[in-house]
This record gives sequence, C-alpha cells and structure tokens, in this order.
Amino acid sequence: MDRLNLLITGIGGQGIIAASDIVAETALAAGFDVKKTDSLGMAQRGGSVVSHIRLAPKVRSPLVKMGEADIILAFEKLESARWSHYLRPDGIAIINNHSVPPPSVSLGKERYPGDEEITDILKQQTDKIYLINGADLAEELGNIKTLNILMLGCLSIFIPFEEDIWRDCIAKRLPARVVELNTTAFEQGRREIENILNTETGSAYGKREG
Repeated sequence: MDRLNLLITGIGGQGIIAASDIVAETALAAGFDVKKTDSLGMAQRGGSVVSHIRLAPKVRSPLVKMGEADIILAFEKLESARWSHYLRPDGIAIINNHSVPPPSVSLGKERYPGDEEITDILKQQTDKIYLINGADLAEELGNIKTLNILMLGCLSIFIPFEEDIWRDCIAKRLPARVVELNTTAFEQGRREIENILNTETGSAYGKREG
C-alpha cells in the first residue's frame, strides 16, 4: 500500500475523532505523510460526525473526494449509507451493526431505513461489506467506550501497518488505566474481521460478499 483515502463516520459520542487521530498517528509512525480533517455537525447532540484521512508519500489536501474513499469505517448503520457515495467502486465498508435513530425519527418526521435498504444503498458502490456487532462486543468487554478501538482493530486488517505500531499509538493516546482493556478490544476487532474473511460463504450483512 502506498496511499489510502479513508472516511470514519458515526455520531457524536462514539469516539470517532479519537479513532481518526490514532489512525493518523499510526500512519505517521509508519512513515507516511498524513492529512486529516473533521466535521462535527452538532456532534454533542448525537449528530453526524465524519473524519477524512488521507495518507501517501506526499499529501496536499485532507479532503477525500466523492467516489474516492478506499474504506469507510462506520460506527452507526445509517451513517454508512449517508456517506456511501464517497466510497470508490469496489471499496470496503466496515460497519458497526448498531442503529441510533436521529431526532427526526424519534419525533416521527422520518423513518429509519431497514437493514435491506441500507445494504442496497451500499451495494450501489461495493459488495465488500462487513457488518460487525461492535457495540455488543464492546459491552461484553465491560465498557461500550471501547467501541472505537474495537472498530480500529477491524480496520487494521486492511491497512498493512505493523500491529505493534497500532498498539503503541493506542497506548500513547489513552490513559494508562484503560490501555489493557482497549488493547483487548483492538485484538477482538481484528479477530472478528479475520473470522469473516476465513468464512467462505455468507450474506453481505455479517460476512463478506464477492
């Protein structure tokens, strides 16, 4: 890999900015030039959050262009569909199987799309769709706040940085008291994707197609 365009998206409170910072720091430690920019859109109220991250030998702009994201890492299902037009054809979508309806849905003004609808939107761009029960796994570890690091574990399988570089950057970013737990979450995310890749058959939701 000599360059990568990545979008990380979700809603406020899911640790998206911290996750994107760790990706950027890991890429720098691996010898890449990195640019990133964040959009928080009412993040404190559970609004949409997205981070653009670009890495290459030399990067001039932090913004990923529409149709050029190699990977979308989504912490919430609807956000994966909302930003799917940024994904390049045959790109990779890694999605936390978790829904947080926006206020417009709670107020009855809009309807939250079903899983099949979200899949159909994503399939307009790619069949490489990986749905992860990230929120459930984080809760099993005892702290939902580990979700962002667990999702980075999933992402790390597709980015050929050495595992030790990932772990070092995670440890430097987090308070010492939670490093061990988050390292476990990172490894759990890696195992989840490896299990999917090692499965020969399955549907787009939960397993890779193609």
